[in-house]
Amino acid sequence: MNIGSGMLLDRTIQPKVRDIEHLAVQMPQRCTMPNGVSLNVLDSGDNEVVRIDLLMEGGRWQQSQPLQALFTNRMLREGTLRYSTGEIAEKLDYYGAWLELSSASEYAYVTLYSLNKYLPQTLEILESIVKEPVFPEKELGVIIENNIQQFMVNSSKVDFLAHRALMKAVYGEVHPCGRLVQKEDYGRINPAVLREFYDRHYHSRNCTIYVSGKVGDDCVRRIEDMFGKEVFGKDFRKPERREFIPVSSMDKRIFVEHADAMQSAVRMGMLSLERHHPDYLKTRVMVTLFGGYFGSRLMSNIREEKGYTYGISAGIVSCPGPEMLVINTETANEFVEPLIREVYHEIDCLQNDLVPEEELAMVKNYMLGEMCRSYESAFSLADAWMFVQVSGFGDTHFEDALNAVRDITPEDIRELAGKHLCKEKLKEVISGKKMS
Repeated sequence: MNIGSGMLLDRTIQPKVRDIEHLAVQMPQRCTMPNGVSLNVLDSGDNEVVRIDLLMEGGRWQQSQPLQALFTNRMLREGTLRYSTGEIAEKLDYYGAWLELSSASEYAYVTLYSLNKYLPQTLEILESIVKEPVFPEKELGVIIENNIQQFMVNSSKVDFLAHRALMKAVYGEVHPCGRLVQKEDYGRINPAVLREFYDRHYHSRNCTIYVSGKVGDDCVRRIEDMFGKEVFGKDFRKPERREFIPVSSMDKRIFVEHADAMQSAVRMGMLSLERHHPDYLKTRVMVTLFGGYFGSRLMSNIREEKGYTYGISAGIVSCPGPEMLVINTETANEFVEPLIREVYHEIDCLQNDLVPEEELAMVKNYMLGEMCRSYESAFSLADAWMFVQVSGFGDTHFEDALNAVRDITPEDIRELAGKHLCKEKLKEVISGKKMS
């Protein structure tokens, strides 16, 4: 076939695969505004849209009772001194804006997506939400009731029950990850409880802002006017850095009965490394090969070859302190035992045999591709840099992660599996119908 200039394109020849030697991840422009709030600007993209993220240091780790951090964050949009919950929803909809609220282990997040042309109007709403929420009792009651209903629905699902039982078994009841929310905890939430948490953690000395998208000078100036000049909030102490020591259960296997279950949920898990352990980044490669993508060892054996499940995965669950390695699947009740045996078989193989170079190359290409996709848009860049801040990594994290993937060898995989995939420490949690 003739192609334009007369060159022939031979489709039988595979294009060259080029190794990624360097990750050019855009750095945020950083400054500290007059009131002490840190501002991080990621100006990238052609669309007239910006995203503004406010991070407040204060999550489950800092709360005095279950659900306090979650509902404090959730209720910010339910009414302020200037706007009712209906007005907030109506105005955001009218201006084509979107608001996301989320709470994690040590941080709360308030995220606004806005068209640049309506930024003056949407920033006013954001300012009111952050600085002057009123936590109305009526709206709180409705939201709590809805959450209780959702909790009861989830409590009838085997995957939810297995996940809760695993967290408790691995971390213990005192640790925030193992302290399970109960139905009664919802009844202990009231406006005063939320106001206490808000006053302690939502203030200018505890706030970091990221703005990403097509960020012009006018956008930065408006953010500085709203959130950077005057101090806001009441209690200007930084939150205490709290450490919790996991206390794992002595039980190897935990069974949570669900008599009506058609399938059983299987969760296997153990404490893993802290983020700053020298093996951490390379261990993530080993875990990806083991069960972290569609072509992994667990998927190839247990799904493709044995047909025990539609899907099985392994991954590291992030949290402060020791993180958790989790193996996650659902299967027919009669396949539970053979499935677990195959998981241990795959661990044995990783610990005793060298991974073929071709298989390792496939995992590397997958992970490097995921890295590139994660840093290609302004909003994903903001997510990446916020993750670096929350995790306590330095500015070299992306290059460090790239080097860990690029440089790992089959010998490294075998050594890491021997050190960090301990079959004796893996808890086995099954939720489903009891087999006779």
